[in-house]
Amino acid sequence: MRKTSRGFQFTAIFMAALILVIAGPYQAAVAALIPTEVAVEAEGAAKARDNIKNFLSRQDAQDYLIAKGISPDEAKARIDGLTDAEALMLSKHVDNMPAGGSAVGIIVGAILIVFIILLITDLTGLTDVFPFVKKHK
Repeated sequence: MRKTSRGFQFTAIFMAALILVIAGPYQAAVAALIPTEVAVEAEGAAKARDNIKNFLSRQDAQDYLIAKGISPDEAKARIDGLTDAEALMLSKHVDNMPAGGSAVGIIVGAILIVFIILLITDLTGLTDVFPFVKKHK
């Protein structure tokens, strides 16, 4: 009988120590709901970082960075270090800068302006460029 109780005692002490070692260093998980605005801002910040990185992957932007003494890899590392608010603000400025836009819009706008000017001068009778405009005599 004594051998059996000594075996149970050893097993009980071993199991208690094992449970203490396994469960001791861990804390209970705390779960909480996050507001929708926080989740949307985090997604927007990720898109903003992608937008900035896409801008920096262009060859003209990389040439400009190299001319200023900044390696493109260092610039991308700095983008990763930005806070969410800074990334959103910088992305907004990149979209508004002329270097961030495309030249197609500028070319189309210039062609439209020239077309409108020539059309007005044709309507007033100063030029004879377009055959579809009725001339006033």
